[in-house]
Amino acid sequence: MKSLKAQHHILSDTHEQIEILEHGINHDDSFKLIPFQQKMEEAGLFPLRPTGLEIFQINVGKMCNQVCKHCHVDAGPDRKEIMTRETMQQCLDILAANPSFKIVDLTGGAPELNPDFRWFVEKIKELDKHIIVRCNLTIILANKRFNDLPQFFKQHSIEVVSSLPFYSRDRTDRQRGNGVFEDSIKALQMLNAVGYGKEGSRLKLNLVYNPAGAFLPPSQEILEKEFKTTLKKDFDIDFHSLYAITNLPISRFLDYLLQSGNYEKYMEKLVAAYNPVAAAKVMCRNTLSIGWDGFIYDCDFNQMLDMKVDCSAHHISQFSDTVLSNRNIVINQHCYGCTAGAGSSCGGAVA
Repeated sequence: MKSLKAQHHILSDTHEQIEILEHGINHDDSFKLIPFQQKMEEAGLFPLRPTGLEIFQINVGKMCNQVCKHCHVDAGPDRKEIMTRETMQQCLDILAANPSFKIVDLTGGAPELNPDFRWFVEKIKELDKHIIVRCNLTIILANKRFNDLPQFFKQHSIEVVSSLPFYSRDRTDRQRGNGVFEDSIKALQMLNAVGYGKEGSRLKLNLVYNPAGAFLPPSQEILEKEFKTTLKKDFDIDFHSLYAITNLPISRFLDYLLQSGNYEKYMEKLVAAYNPVAAAKVMCRNTLSIGWDGFIYDCDFNQMLDMKVDCSAHHISQFSDTVLSNRNIVINQHCYGCTAGAGSSCGGAVA
């Protein structure tokens, strides 16, 4: 195992990440976690099985205009992984042939940086699917060619889900970079101006909160009230819902935990907060996660650990509704993050 001084290399080494999750940092007896599988067995949830195929989540590329400290994708301006139009067409063919997928969830990186992003959105809408775009907000102001994104989103009735670490400049900029809060506020105002986030509006605007450190998110309901009150009072901003999402111990956040000496304590918090009710409602039971290169995963987090689905349909070129509906979902110690407290998913708390 590498020394902590060299742990920044872990971000590109998925095997080492899994090794740390399973055995700890030093492979000694001083740190022992109950295997996640044991918890699921006790709850009668192992093997974990799909409840249906409803959400088709697609990572269209890891390129991003930001470098956030908590990012589990390790996204940034230097990432070159990008989904091609050919792979997008394969996704479209699957969506056309499988009406059970009602929702298409587009992620990145910043998904808008894919050169075929708008073409892809238009083709998905032709299939009458509900589209979610995970927009980091600052992309709207990053370049003039993105300034019309609010109008584009409105034109196609896209649900916008945007990360805003906090309703204050200091906490947001510390987590996401200098100037991010100011640009995020401007982008939210631009979205409001075209009708997003308004009470009764069909144009859904939801925000995402991730903790800035090695702790679990507070009550989603209470936090949503605080965000709504403060953003309205200080900036006249409206939005629909706030999603409080637990940071999973992988990629850039795992690196932070190791560098700060918080890894073991954080994992112990997750295990202590395990909730079998949340475990029964994890997002991997009704979602498929598609990588930028077309490989299939049970969830976005498994994708970042390169833990492909445990069945013969590893790639969209091998897609089989029957095979994927009857697979066993791949789990590991990082899954404690989705089952702690009220649970965590791409749509926030689940229990």
